[in-house]
Amino acid sequence: MANASESGPTPAHQAIMLLRAARVGTLATVMDGQPFASLVTPGTAPDRSVLMLLSNLSEHTRQLKADPRCSLMVTGPATSINPQTAPRFTLTGSAERIEDAALKARWLAQHPYAALYAGFGDFALWRITTRAGMLVGGFARAFRLKLGALAAHPGTVDAVAGAADSIMQHCNTDHTAALSVIAGGGEWRMVAVDIDGCDLAQEEIVRRIHWAAPVADVGGIRAELVRLARAARAQTQA
Repeated sequence: MANASESGPTPAHQAIMLLRAARVGTLATVMDGQPFASLVTPGTAPDRSVLMLLSNLSEHTRQLKADPRCSLMVTGPATSINPQTAPRFTLTGSAERIEDAALKARWLAQHPYAALYAGFGDFALWRITTRAGMLVGGFARAFRLKLGALAAHPGTVDAVAGAADSIMQHCNTDHTAALSVIAGGGEWRMVAVDIDGCDLAQEEIVRRIHWAAPVADVGGIRAELVRLARAARAQTQA
């Protein structure tokens, strides 16, 4: 597992954090050799693959059915008025339509407003399997990332996913004060958790909380939550 260094997260970890936190992105598809870009609202599965709820009526869905090859770009906030200072991550891969109630529920937890139309017959869940990516961490800071750097350990993913419901129930029942401190105040619920962090929700507002580094086991989640709560309390008392 990657570890956070004194100089900050690795390029791969930066890319993963951008992807996990993204609630909007640019999807590039292709039809008869002609590229086509559109706005989508991505989520992520426990294994870091991208989830999208797409309408069969949309142009990009029709194109994915004909050619599953695609690319997705997500961005973070710019550090100055120059938009080139914004970190961004572009992944390449292939998309497929899937039927998975648990993954759809996870996507909806990350996009709760979509409950209004998620049950419509023309909407379906799609997953992008990543092949490679490129992180631009800001102006003139580009890193090509191979699949090995972006992939998660399957055993760890499965262990955390299997414990996710009990972790969320425990936190939402017994540790609401800690969640509030971590989120900066107010009433928040944990609605998703994985090896890279968790998602906290306040009605239709969803905030991504990152671990310092991907955890190696379920115990690592508890350690990260304790660390985050202590750091947040220390900051408010400073």
